[in-house]
Amino acid sequence: MSKEEVIILDCSLSPFCNRVKIALNEKGVSYESKEEDLFGFKGGKSELLLKSNPIYKKVPVLLHNGKPLNESSIIVSYIDETWPSSSPLLPSLPYERAQARFWIDYIDKKVCLFVFTFFLKYFTT
Repeated sequence: MSKEEVIILDCSLSPFCNRVKIALNEKGVSYESKEEDLFGFKGGKSELLLKSNPIYKKVPVLLHNGKPLNESSIIVSYIDETWPSSSPLLPSLPYERAQARFWIDYIDKKVCLFVFTFFLKYFTT
């Protein structure tokens, strides 16, 4: 079997990108991280990002053997399903899994959004 190519289009300040990297590390998946210039300090977003996420033009993007996936929660679910041999990322019981998804959604909407909005204002003004 040939080696799989896993690339994450990344921004180290993004909690959403960090979520994807944590999932990949938990699963023991080797990957290459490509830092994106979201704030335009070094020329702006790469052509690869714009091609891989033409709708939102944002990170994270996971490229698995050249196929792009967008949105951190979708990417993490994909990672969990694609590399099932190691420990699952979510609980096995449906109720516990639903509770975990509730808290993931809460953190996305309340905590991460607040923190990332703060960073955006700080770094772009």
